[in-house]
Amino acid sequence: MIPVLKTSHLTLRGPEASDFPAFRDYFASDRSIHTGGPKDERQAWILFAAELGHWHLHGFGMWTVEADGTPVGLVGCWFPQGWPEREIGWLIWEDYEGRGFAFEAACAARAHCYGPFGWDTAVSYIHRDNARSIALAERLGCTRDDTARHPNAEALVYRHPAPAEVAA
Repeated sequence: MIPVLKTSHLTLRGPEASDFPAFRDYFASDRSIHTGGPKDERQAWILFAAELGHWHLHGFGMWTVEADGTPVGLVGCWFPQGWPEREIGWLIWEDYEGRGFAFEAACAARAHCYGPFGWDTAVSYIHRDNARSIALAERLGCTRDDTARHPNAEALVYRHPAPAEVAA
């Protein structure tokens, strides 16, 4: 069962079939260039199904982020086959960036990763040209880790603070 997380402004819940159109639209757009897109509808469907399956295979995954009942993106945990480390990632739909949703949701996801999921470290893999995501990682207290393995040549690794540092 996928846990539901609540913050002061957001609800993080498991992805549902009704979330697919916004996911598809994100991955059809040029905005997805730094997150593996653009993708056609079939490719987006396969990736969306992987998001759901990830929860069943690992017991953690990406949550759909809702603000006032409206899905605004996906934030959470990602560790597909071949990934060097467990990742905290974010995708925010067009028209919802710049409102603090990714920061608030990533803080909640990280707290759950470090708490109930028992992680002792986490990274975020960010395309080197994705300035907005780099700024968010830095706002989250992440530091660039050039010694860490990365999943591809374009990715930079941003290491999240340790659980004790976040709790302090």
